[in-house]
Amino acid sequence: MSVKATFTAAFPEARRIHEFLGRDYSEAGAAISLDERAGGLWSVEAYFEDGDVEAVAARLRDGLGTDGFGAPFEVQALPETDWVAAGLSSLTAVTAGRFVVHGGHERGRVPAGRIAIEIDAGQAFGTGHHATTAGCLAMLDRLVRACRFERLLDLGTGSGVLAIALAKALRRPVLATDIDPQAVRVARANATLNGVRNFVRVVAAPGVAHPAIKHGAPYDLVVANILAEPLCRLAPRLAPLIAKGGTLVLSGLLPHQRERVVASYRLHGIALRDARIFAGWSVLVLGAPPTARGRQRAKG
Repeated sequence: MSVKATFTAAFPEARRIHEFLGRDYSEAGAAISLDERAGGLWSVEAYFEDGDVEAVAARLRDGLGTDGFGAPFEVQALPETDWVAAGLSSLTAVTAGRFVVHGGHERGRVPAGRIAIEIDAGQAFGTGHHATTAGCLAMLDRLVRACRFERLLDLGTGSGVLAIALAKALRRPVLATDIDPQAVRVARANATLNGVRNFVRVVAAPGVAHPAIKHGAPYDLVVANILAEPLCRLAPRLAPLIAKGGTLVLSGLLPHQRERVVASYRLHGIALRDARIFAGWSVLVLGAPPTARGRQRAKG
């Protein structure tokens, strides 16, 4: 009997529950999704191919413990249907600039002249359907049209969608990192699926504390689609990794959190260049000041 568990919570709690379920249950065959709902709430859905409703509910309560944050959830039996395939087929392709993020069920349907990125819903955050990811993709498309970036870092890569987008658009190596080993595995698989495994290197790293990150610095372009609090905490260590004249794209924050994030980076010489709002979420473009030689070139 197929079983579906649904959690409802605010975004930070929902994301933590999603990460927990992906880490502990995806290898057991569960398909897990994270979706925005009305009223500022989010839902996490986990589909189990086989199981008993009461047993699944008890296992989830025991496993989540305090990580559940008291989020209400329900567990229900489902008719004998391939709910995983049905759930994936309901996700339509997302267009952001030249990028089109789609599931496997829409492979081959991307219009000519677009950059196709195949990401199926499931084990890691970042299918392209959330405004933070779509907003980053739209902003990155604008940036890569205007500049030729050489050294690239995607911090908190999740599914790897942003690193894959950069690799496809620029055909340059991208270092992608995530604190979650499950996300690292998924990002590597997605890079292979999209034909850019030779360009995208994925490593497990908390924050910026990894030799691969320091070895690749300074970076012309860094993108971090995380959350406001960790973005602020990272500022003192992330700012020195950005090259003179380099660009930093930040997302995963609400409009009212913008000034606090901008101020955190301004303290370390990284100033705001542009800010956009996508479906209620902010995407910021910041940059390190160019060298004197760079300023002369710009004026010329």
